[in-house]
Amino acid sequence: MPKEAFRDDVLRLVEEGAQLVDVLPSEEYEETHLLGAINIPLKELNPETMERLRREAPVIVYCHDYL
Repeated sequence: MPKEAFRDDVLRLVEEGAQLVDVLPSEEYEETHLLGAINIPLKELNPETMERLRREAPVIVYCHDYL
């Protein structure tokens, strides 16, 4: 179930084994991403790409868009 997470929550969850998923396009991911994050572009999220994730660990999905 999705829920909002703040910086301290993310740090704790990652320390406990959570997975970071950056959903920006691959080109933007290559330019900058959080250490340890994997890239699954939003347009490619589907059951097949989700198989890359460990089912037993929380998943933190994020993107960063400059305005």
